[in-house]
Amino acid sequence: MKLSVREIAIFAMLGTIMYLSKIVLEFLPNIHLLAVLTIAYTVVYRQKALYPIYVYVFILGLTNGFNMWWIPHLYLWTVLWGVTMLLPKKMPKVVAPIVYIVVAGCHGFLYGTLYAPAQALMFGLDFNGMVAWIIAGIPFDVTHGIGNIIGGLLIVPIISVIRLAERTHVKS
Repeated sequence: MKLSVREIAIFAMLGTIMYLSKIVLEFLPNIHLLAVLTIAYTVVYRQKALYPIYVYVFILGLTNGFNMWWIPHLYLWTVLWGVTMLLPKKMPKVVAPIVYIVVAGCHGFLYGTLYAPAQALMFGLDFNGMVAWIIAGIPFDVTHGIGNIIGGLLIVPIISVIRLAERTHVKS
């Protein structure tokens, strides 16, 4: 996947937007636009969406420290990217927003479960310990999932804006 200078700049900005969206919403625990942006970027840029996703992950590590908590971020957003990549490219306009919102919501509800295997490996938890860790995090995952569902209302408008910007660039 060779990138042009333009794409490098765009993907750097999109990854930075992911990071800034998280910072702006930090006053709301477990509520952010990361799933929304990951899905929107993936729908528009497909495989290349991994670039802004990992720009975000790298910035997160730079600003908050490359510590054990950061390691699951190396795959958490890739799971969402992969699920989005499996969705049909052309869905009916009535169905697409619902599918995107459901996928975003599921990622939020399952965030702790997705995070748990890395925690178990890093902290020596057995299966029961990992399950206990997941159960303890359910209230946070519920908040996360609901936030992703509400934020998911922005996915289709964001996709439209990005596509419009891309079409405008091609014309100029």
